Amino acid sequence: MTRPITMIGFDADDTLWHNESVFRLTQAQFQDMLDDYADPATIGEKLLAAERRNIGLYGFGVKGFTLSMIETAIEVTSGKVPASTIKEILEAGRAMLSHPVETLPGVHDTLEAVAPDYSLILITKGDLFDQERKLAQSGLGDFFDGVEIVSDKTPSVYERIFGATEGGPGAAMMIGNSLKSDVIPAIEAGSWGVHVPHDLTWDLEHAEPPEHAERFRRIETIDALPGLLEAL
Repeated sequence: MTRPITMIGFDADDTLWHNESVFRLTQAQFQDMLDDYADPATIGEKLLAAERRNIGLYGFGVKGFTLSMIETAIEVTSGKVPASTIKEILEAGRAMLSHPVETLPGVHDTLEAVAPDYSLILITKGDLFDQERKLAQSGLGDFFDGVEIVSDKTPSVYERIFGATEGGPGAAMMIGNSLKSDVIPAIEAGSWGVHVPHDLTWDLEHAEPPEHAERFRRIETIDALPGLLEAL
């Protein structure tokens, strides 16, 4: 019997390894830096607004986050942010770019289980150098037949990537923790979209689950993927 799926795409951050926890920790440090000027909730709201404004200019990832922190510091202090605080923000950004990579439970065994039968591709957005670093440090690189680091995840991006596989997008599946980036646009491209929830999700990645979509699935942990594939 012909397999309905020939290619599986995997998101990286918070699907294969921890990521959002590093951003949350850095944001807490940033709020402490500015505690003489505003309360943490106000700083958090202004930072999120800056990130929302800047995504189209800076893209996703640590560098854009760092620039948004600097912009927020200028706003919160009415332009009086000390140079020493700017230095602290830059140091926090550099620390994020060298933070150790910690894979999520079950990831290695799951990739090992599905790799013999499917073409696997990593599809992630963010800074090129940082994502390449994290993949190398994760020890997962050998499982993937290809790596796509993209500026954003849209239906057209999935159509391009999955269009290169046997059977096209209809024979592909995308696995990820973000409904907005990993699941919904993949389904709109004609592929399967599988949501693997993570405890921490960036506010700008929230979306309602496409419960009525025929190709939408949800698994609580990534190690349930082999069983899902067998059931299709």
